[in-house]
Formats: sequence, C-alpha cells, structure tokens
Amino acid sequence: MSSLLDAPTRPNAPGFSDSAAQEFSFSVADFERVRQLIYHRAGISLHEGKRAMVYSRLSRRLRETNHNSFHSYLEWLERSVGPAADQEWQEFINSLTTNLTAFFREEHHFQAMAEMLRSHPPGPLRVWCSAASTGEEPYSIAMVLAEALGPSHQAKLLASDIDTKVLAQAQRGVYPADSRGLSPERLKRFFLRGTASNAGFIRAKPELSRCLEFRPFNLMSTQWSSLGEPFDMVFCRNVMIYFDPPTQRKVLERIYQVMKPGGMLFVGHSENFTESRDLFALQGKTIYRRA
Repeated sequence: MSSLLDAPTRPNAPGFSDSAAQEFSFSVADFERVRQLIYHRAGISLHEGKRAMVYSRLSRRLRETNHNSFHSYLEWLERSVGPAADQEWQEFINSLTTNLTAFFREEHHFQAMAEMLRSHPPGPLRVWCSAASTGEEPYSIAMVLAEALGPSHQAKLLASDIDTKVLAQAQRGVYPADSRGLSPERLKRFFLRGTASNAGFIRAKPELSRCLEFRPFNLMSTQWSSLGEPFDMVFCRNVMIYFDPPTQRKVLERIYQVMKPGGMLFVGHSENFTESRDLFALQGKTIYRRA
C-alpha cells in the first residue's frame, strides 16, 4: 500500500504542502504573500531560503489566533481593522525580525566613538541607536558616553527598534551576569548584581540609563520628523542587510536628513554604502561621515 510520502513529489512546486510533516498548510503562494507583506510593512526582503524560518515563527501566531492555515491567517490579517489588527500586525513583524546582539559587539566602533567624543566641542549631543534589539547596543553606547564625557554628561541617546517585545526587554535593562562583552570593570561600575531570586542577573544602574529614551520606530515610517533634533551620531548596524538596494538608499536618505552635517554613521561589518557617496563618505572601518 502506497502513501503520499512514497509517491514522487516536488517539494518546491507551487501549492505543495507536506501535511504529514507540517501542522499547518503553507503553500508557496502563502510564502510569497508573507514576503510581500513584511517587505511592505518593514522593508525586509526574505529570500527563498527563509521558508522554514517563516513557517516556524508564524506558526505560533496561527495557534494564538486560532487559524488552521496560513491562507486563513493572512486573509484575516489583511482584512482586519482596529486596535486588535494593529496589535497583530506588530506581532507579525516581531515574529519575523532577527535579534542578534551583544555588549560592545564590533568593538572598534566604540573605540572610535570614544575618540570622537573626547574631541567633541562642549554642548548638546544626540545619538541614535536605530536597532536597539534587547538593549546591549544602546547600553554599550551609554557606557562609552559616561566614560568619555563623565558621569554628569548631558548627551541624549535615543534607542529604537521595530520589535516592541525586544524593546520592552531593553528598557528593563536586566541581563544574565555572564553576558558577553562586559569587562569586570564595566560590570562593577555600571550594573547592579541581583540577589535572592534575581541571583545570576545584572541590572543597568539608573545613572547609566538616565540618558536613554526607548521608543518603537519603523525605518519604513514616514514620520521621521518625530525623532526630534538632528543627531551627531547614528548607529544603524546590521539592519541594511535585510533590505534590497532601493530600500537601503531610501533609508540612507532619511538618515542623512536627520543627522547634523559631519555627523557619524556606524554600520555593520558586512554593509557597504560606497554607492551613496553623495550622502556619506567612508571614514574608517564601517564608519561614515555625513556630507
């Protein structure tokens, strides 16, 4: 006796769904629809190799919303309006964003930042961390601000992310005590150690987080003026790799508009924007100066 699994199949054929292996129906058309929706909402370009990841992450949303197929879930998502729909769109985006971070990741950026800060003229200073994730990056920036400018500095640091769940985690400022990237000196100076039920965790001291403002922000938004006064420095690291070239250019143009002339842009180790020389000039390893 034969079964579907015994018969010849083409797993990548349109409409194919292995119901024996998958809890929910997930066709090629469903995946293409997800790709279009996340591109439109967040600028993220998903390639074919992300199918399994999309299925795994969005399956949780189907269970939470009581849908038995991706087609049903996506139809409902696009038709729905109101606060509940807005919340589910946020959950959809949260599910498909990637959050890989650590304290002082790509350490040369923080060393270069410290040198720039020491020669910066007195006065207001604004920094934007545009992909704060769970907070290790903005707290690393805050530590450099305190070390280079003194504990009573007046610099302001905006930390934003499209993913509201990781941003809430960042705002709490609580991490495992063995988190990578923290020297014993910084651990002692900038963090409180947990006791009793909080043993094994650390929390950012109030004096470290006082310069920080956490705010959700989608780089596809048209409300960039809401970011406030122009920035002296912008960290937009390992974000552009998820955008196609036209989206990268659009985001770079908007970053340019919210920066002061001569401001510094820090990007990820695999990101290169030499095609946008009219906006930014390379100043060092993945560091650009605004024209």
